[in-house]
Amino acid sequence: VGGGAPLIEQTTEQWRKVTAVNLDAVFWTFREAARHMVARAEEGDKGGSLLVTSSVSAIHGAPQNQAYAATKAGVLAMVRGTAVELARHGIRANAILPGWIATEMTERLQNWDAFNDKAIGRVPMRRWGEGEDFAGMAVYFASDASKFHTGDSVVIDGGYSIF
Repeated sequence: VGGGAPLIEQTTEQWRKVTAVNLDAVFWTFREAARHMVARAEEGDKGGSLLVTSSVSAIHGAPQNQAYAATKAGVLAMVRGTAVELARHGIRANAILPGWIATEMTERLQNWDAFNDKAIGRVPMRRWGEGEDFAGMAVYFASDASKFHTGDSVVIDGGYSIF
């Protein structure tokens, strides 16, 4: 959930709505999944993977979207803490950070020529990302192929962050 508004105009209600969806929900999901995975590990079935979608907004400035960026950065801190805490149970925690992805949330921007010229024009791959662009990484993190890969965040943004 976004919530774009100039910082000095953002309301506490807007802030709390974004944090409830983007941060609190991840906490509750991780907590409940971890409870199940730890219980299973204590019965001899170690392992599991917690995976969350963050955003490149966690590592870049997000004007008029401070709540969104703060929650996505908070998710990264949660992933790292969870990875360290649960590693002894064979449980991994990782995050995927998509860049400009064509979704319902970005629909307005997708149809804005000036934005496409300035922002998407700066993506070295010169296009909006699609969900399929990070599906392979999600499968990797969810599979045993990543059984020694934890506490990480992978940026998938067509090169936007490095350009």
